[in-house]
Amino acid sequence: MMHRVLSLAAALALVVFVGAAIAADKPADKAADNTVTGTVAKIADGKITVTDKDGKDHAMAVAKDAKITCDGKECKLEDLKEKTAVTVTTKKDGDNTVATTIEAKTK
Repeated sequence: MMHRVLSLAAALALVVFVGAAIAADKPADKAADNTVTGTVAKIADGKITVTDKDGKDHAMAVAKDAKITCDGKECKLEDLKEKTAVTVTTKKDGDNTVATTIEAKTK
């Protein structure tokens, strides 16, 4: 009898653990919907174009108050060079996609 109770408790713990792991993945997937990771293709007139790993270009305006970092330090849009690895977080502003955070990695 005790063996059945322990087996049932172990199975229940496994179900709870797996369920929690799956639930924890959901917000990360949602966050990925507004994030573009790739390399800088073009920067001009307050806009950035990023080429993702599939070769698709994502053009977006850069918000005036966007947080831009280069290797963890604050920098300016003009500091970014073509082919620099970036992760851009965006938001929708009407019909336009606007970059609110740009994290560049040059190293």
